[in-house]
Amino acid sequence: MANVHYRLGHNVDYNYLEIAERKGLGHPDTVIDGIMEEISRELCRKYIEEFGTVMHHNVDKGLIVGGEAHVGFGGGEIKKPAEIYLAGRAVYEAAGRQVNVEGIAMETARKYLEENFRHLDVDKDVVLIPKIREGSADLISVFQSRGGEVPLANDTSFGSGFAPYSKLESVVLEVERHLNSPAYKETHNFLGEDIKVMGLREGDRLKVTVAAAFVSAHVPDMKDYIDKKEGVAEDIRKLVSKSYEGDFEVFLNTADDYKRGSVYITKTGLSMEAGDDGEVGRGNRCSGLITPYRRMSLEAAAGKNPVNHVGKIYNVLANEIARDIVAQFDFVEAATFTIVSQIGRPINLPKGADLEVVLSRGYSLEDAKPKLAYVVDGWLENITEITNRIIYGKARVF
Repeated sequence: MANVHYRLGHNVDYNYLEIAERKGLGHPDTVIDGIMEEISRELCRKYIEEFGTVMHHNVDKGLIVGGEAHVGFGGGEIKKPAEIYLAGRAVYEAAGRQVNVEGIAMETARKYLEENFRHLDVDKDVVLIPKIREGSADLISVFQSRGGEVPLANDTSFGSGFAPYSKLESVVLEVERHLNSPAYKETHNFLGEDIKVMGLREGDRLKVTVAAAFVSAHVPDMKDYIDKKEGVAEDIRKLVSKSYEGDFEVFLNTADDYKRGSVYITKTGLSMEAGDDGEVGRGNRCSGLITPYRRMSLEAAAGKNPVNHVGKIYNVLANEIARDIVAQFDFVEAATFTIVSQIGRPINLPKGADLEVVLSRGYSLEDAKPKLAYVVDGWLENITEITNRIIYGKARVF
């Protein structure tokens, strides 16, 4: 049985003030998270194919250095392409067989960019720079020393997760998902993928601020921009009104200055083309959000290996446990789970853990403990399932 501390908490919806943020698909921090996570997954699958097991790697040091562009209504030009550095550590050779790590990284990065960003010309608008090196002997040793047993933690780190989303968090997630959905893009080809949503709740009133890059080729003049912008803002209002009953305000591209002719238009739909950079771990947590009113880790989960890097595994695990508890027990209104490792210790034996729950009226913590412990212990006993979920894209990492 895991060493878990159980306690009662409160629902974040009861706070007078709450903030939640989502850096969307095309935000530079999310772009590099997505690229490096996909490289890790591809390496895992290649290692399994070649060696029957995942080999040591951590490709979590990716960086985007933004480019330079000249953009106006009706079009634009990339003056200097953005540079995307694919950095980290990985095993290149084992059992006399080699793995083309840099080749996999380059091909995967290219495919990810082509599949997710409609207006980006990968040949002209970005430069991919591979910088993945061999890993250190001591970390590889910790990684491989258990054979078929539960892996040993490669770090002393912690993870935290929660469920369910608050009303504000749900709105923030829903707005970004909707604006970046294939269906919306089909009818709004002028809207790029770089969309950031910031939500603020003061009492029962929501304020939703959205920054969305428009694509210059589909915006011929200022009037057209203003008309399309108001259309998107109205779509956001309709979306929020369906899921939130209280008062709210929607703000879109608030830095626009019509008198000066300064508006948020881009050539590629991505701000990384000029003036914005990106780095793994600076964006969304494993909840998919940035939530300062929640417990959360600052670990850069994307790109870390999903076998023994607890900075990744424990953050994914914590969210899975919290969601599972809320889904299984109707007397649990909310759950927050935090878990800490110790380097060299089996990952299913955490150094400590904490489960905070909000229970329905009439339920005591003592009565709930056995059921809560059953779920926590079950996840820890089968912790390697987290690895499979990550490798095959069934777990949220960013």
